[in-house]
Amino acid sequence: MNGKAGLRGIVMQNASANALVPRETARPGPMADIQKIAQHLARLNVVALPRNYEIFHEAIIGLNAGLAQDIAALGPQPQQAMLDELGLKYRLVGHCGLAGETSRNEASRMLREVADKLAEGLRHKDVFARACGTILKSVSNYDDQSLAAFIGEVDYLSASLATALSAETEIAAKLQDDIKRLEMLERGISAMQSAAVADRITGLPNRIALNREIADLYEREEGFAGSALVMVDIDNFSDLNERYGAQAGNKLLKKLAGLFRKSVKKNDFVARTEADEFALLFANVGMHDALTIAERLRASVEDNLVFATSDNADRGRLTISIGVALSTDAATPGQLQANARVALLAAQSNPRRPVQAFGH
Repeated sequence: MNGKAGLRGIVMQNASANALVPRETARPGPMADIQKIAQHLARLNVVALPRNYEIFHEAIIGLNAGLAQDIAALGPQPQQAMLDELGLKYRLVGHCGLAGETSRNEASRMLREVADKLAEGLRHKDVFARACGTILKSVSNYDDQSLAAFIGEVDYLSASLATALSAETEIAAKLQDDIKRLEMLERGISAMQSAAVADRITGLPNRIALNREIADLYEREEGFAGSALVMVDIDNFSDLNERYGAQAGNKLLKKLAGLFRKSVKKNDFVARTEADEFALLFANVGMHDALTIAERLRASVEDNLVFATSDNADRGRLTISIGVALSTDAATPGQLQANARVALLAAQSNPRRPVQAFGH
């Protein structure tokens, strides 16, 4: 664990007497993140494919320690197949297509095998049919055929029948086995699709799920009247991870996710959209109510989420910045998220006003 004082644990309790964690005035821009990822790709001689960017983004920017360790274990110049295996293992969104392609290839292979078995079975049946015709012709043309010859032909016919039945039995068993394997593949694809819209650490919906939820909001008959998007950023989260370790950071994220879950109603929505960001979508609220909810969220986090160091130093209180935007001020889902982002950046740049509303 980094730092002189290791993080012993994250606890839920009143922390009114604890020192505040210094606020982060600005977060690294997306371009800096892209450059950092590009440098890692170049250093390891990894092809700059979109799905490779996603793997390294999750490991570096998403602070996924397990994935980072798995990448390091591959060494320099990792093979693309190995990277793809990691993407599937961690159920990254960009690799869902690979899972589907793999499943389709596997299904095609099994169907080809079944077709070959069926063709073999048909050949055995053809041999059996021709054997029957030969025996019938032999019996009808030769009245003085000896019993031994007749028995020999019947034995041949019996052997041909046994071969055909064996082939049929093998095909039936093969079909049953392939059906089970296809069902397993379907379950795997379904699991990948579910994982594609879920955050691996907190279990909350992710940014893809949020985008769908906002898009559905704008497509519904009532349109986009009366909803509020609240974006939450954890101040200095990268510093906390560097000082106390990714495991402690993940534990904090889970605690924060649990607190947000308790703060939403049935028709509301909460998601983890980035390493240190959450988004909440509240239905049927105006700006006054949305700001009240945001202030309540901020106070709940800063009063209840604390962390303690092993050297008994002052425990720090987690702080957050919040941006609020109304759907009535945005004509499109993208504009709503952009407005909330603008408000969040304003909150991050002004520690005295950690909750900001777009247009106010």
